Amino acid sequence: VQLQASGGGLMSAGGSLRLSCTASGNIVSISAMRWYRQGPGKERELVAGMTNEGTITYADSVKGRFTISREDATNTLNLQMTSLHPEDTAVYYCNARIDTYLSGTFYRGEDHWGQGTQVTVSS
Repeated sequence: VQLQASGGGLMSAGGSLRLSCTASGNIVSISAMRWYRQGPGKERELVAGMTNEGTITYADSVKGRFTISREDATNTLNLQMTSLHPEDTAVYYCNARIDTYLSGTFYRGEDHWGQGTQVTVSS
């Protein structure tokens, strides 16, 4: 299983960016997908997440500014980020909890991570 993230970059404060993450491989089902971020000198934190049932969670710091969405047909998770703040500067990682089937073995609910994409917001 691979998670490929894209869409990061450099933006001025107040601007917008859209991140995408696509899961591929021997996927049976995906129960949840999330975006995390790790800013300079900070620990990794949950930004937003979405379950199969449609339950959505946002960090308080991004509520009202970020919107998470999911395209089940392509196993893609998106994060639309608006009104960006310099404090949003971080490496953003996508995460997915995935059931896979490989070489006769079923693996339930394993966490997989993308490679991270840098978001830099200038003041």
